Amino acid sequence: MSYSEQMLTKLSSGQLDAANKAFIQALRRDDDETLFSLAENLYALGFLKQAKRTYLKLLKKYPDEDEIRTTLADIAISDGNNDEALTYLDAIKPDSPAYAESLLVAADMYQQQGLYEVSEQKLLTARRLFPDESVITFALAEFYFDSGEFHKAVIYYETLVAAGVTELSKVNIIQRLGVAYANTGEFERALEYLEQIPTEELDPDAAFQYGFVELQLKDYKKAIEVLSGLRDQDPQYTSLYPYLAEALEANQQLEEAMRVLQEGIGMDQYNEVLYNKAAHVALRLDDSKAGEKYLIQLLQIDPDNMAAKIELSNLYVKQQRDTDNVKLLAKAVDQGDVDPQAYWNLGVSYERLEAYKKARENYLLAYSTFKNEPNFLRQIINFFREEGLRDETLAALQRYVKLVPTDDDMALLLEEYRQE
Repeated sequence: MSYSEQMLTKLSSGQLDAANKAFIQALRRDDDETLFSLAENLYALGFLKQAKRTYLKLLKKYPDEDEIRTTLADIAISDGNNDEALTYLDAIKPDSPAYAESLLVAADMYQQQGLYEVSEQKLLTARRLFPDESVITFALAEFYFDSGEFHKAVIYYETLVAAGVTELSKVNIIQRLGVAYANTGEFERALEYLEQIPTEELDPDAAFQYGFVELQLKDYKKAIEVLSGLRDQDPQYTSLYPYLAEALEANQQLEEAMRVLQEGIGMDQYNEVLYNKAAHVALRLDDSKAGEKYLIQLLQIDPDNMAAKIELSNLYVKQQRDTDNVKLLAKAVDQGDVDPQAYWNLGVSYERLEAYKKARENYLLAYSTFKNEPNFLRQIINFFREEGLRDETLAALQRYVKLVPTDDDMALLLEEYRQE
């Protein structure tokens, strides 16, 4: 047994000191072919320090073996020594058999540094020089996929599939294509690929996208099946819960949707989407107490969430809890830049609280947004009439009758005001 084999055996049994002694002997006494094999094994096992020592010894003896330089560069990148990595890579010339690999290693390094444009250019250069290398096409596809440029990613994934390559580096290309198409919004194309793979073989991200695609295509039963399977496989994948609940709601399974949302909240107590969806479903179930609870919890997480404030305000207006509504919205309105619905809701509450000046102010602030909304116009017409504001009443009546010419009562009222 060679010293290299002894070292690997000792490593596998956890005898690190004995392995290190065997390693020292291997460097001194084993032949070059055995050392190449040892270096590859050490690199694969993650013993990068020892792999580097072995490769450096071999590089001194075989200075033209650029494959050693690409591996040393990769080890240097793993250690955070990018300048060292560049030294190895710059020594590899375009006519070298290892040049394509050197471009891939350089692209990976620049991507890790956040220099995405440089990384992209390295990959595109490699693709131009070696158009038939599947690994380069795959690297470009993965680069665009990881960068969120899914339209570009699908081009290269499709190229691989057309060439008969459906798996590379343990990545299922068919699955990747389905997920990429889902992220471009091309749901029918996404489904063509995702449904080729048995659901139990999809990774969690792909299973989520599969369920999401079925939801977008309104196949709610299939969406429920896929997302429920993902929940069973990985209950910590909290992104699935609002979409599973949405599918259940669309399938008229409101109580089950609520149970799913409660389960999701139990998994992720700071997920605003879950609280928002739970409030929505609770209100659909006519459980205003639960709806209010979830909206308040959401606002505790995000006090500036205006959408949640408006939904809670709508509930307070419906329940005629006008003091609570004013307390909820008044501060936000004073700070400006709010949803115009807040002005309408405050106008209603101030009117019922007999704070007529504030009611008028808020109705007028809401007017520019809701001037084409008949329900709003009816409300302010009644308010203006009660307050004896003839000009405002006439203006609102004229707009209302123009919008709803079939409302004979309001048309008659408009004529009365015109004749006064």
